[in-house]
Amino acid sequence: MAEKTLAENLKESELRCRTMDAPLALRLQAFADDVRSLNAEFADVVDRMINRLKESGAGESAPAPGEAMPDFLLPDQSGRLVSLSELIQKGPVAIAFHRGNWCPYCRINASALAAIHGELRALGGDLVAITPDREKFNSELKADAQALFPILSDMDNAYALAVNVAFWVGDEKQRYMKAAGWDISPFHGNDFWTLPIPATFVVGTDGRVKARFLDPDYRRRMGVEDLVAAVKSCAA
Repeated sequence: MAEKTLAENLKESELRCRTMDAPLALRLQAFADDVRSLNAEFADVVDRMINRLKESGAGESAPAPGEAMPDFLLPDQSGRLVSLSELIQKGPVAIAFHRGNWCPYCRINASALAAIHGELRALGGDLVAITPDREKFNSELKADAQALFPILSDMDNAYALAVNVAFWVGDEKQRYMKAAGWDISPFHGNDFWTLPIPATFVVGTDGRVKARFLDPDYRRRMGVEDLVAAVKSCAA
């Protein structure tokens, strides 16, 4: 019998972290701790990539609060085209970049966002997630998270590049990801090995950014309480 990959060995950990009664940050950290416990060498590679991104200023030129957020026109998981300009006509919108359905951190995050989506809607706001995955994988992510918000396909990271949150994974991380069972090429339909920083932007009805969370460390995401507060502030 073939030895299990790191991705396979982490399945139970992911489920435990997704259902944990704890803030999102603690759930993500618990999963990161399990990654290091199972494969410290892989965790070190992650740290080196993140340090490279931070040293290069990755994401620093993305739209900041007060600046205009570029419009998008992207297909959702069913192929329906969705635009930012259309969404903000109804109220403020949170845009959450995700790395994809293959990413356990993103699945944990998507579940947490699904749990607060109703609260955002009650405040007059809305939420969309954006990944570089093909539509069928976004459909799987949506179903797995039991999400009611759309998950949009940003093929070849075109929109992420326009927003300045896309980055190249790098040769070392690519090798280790493939060995660990996370080959992203089939999900993207290309061999570019480019991913978005999992940033979150809250955009007001005027098309300007009202709040932003951006960290090249993909193990960290905007707290759901902070996201609710930002949308509430816009809608007030």
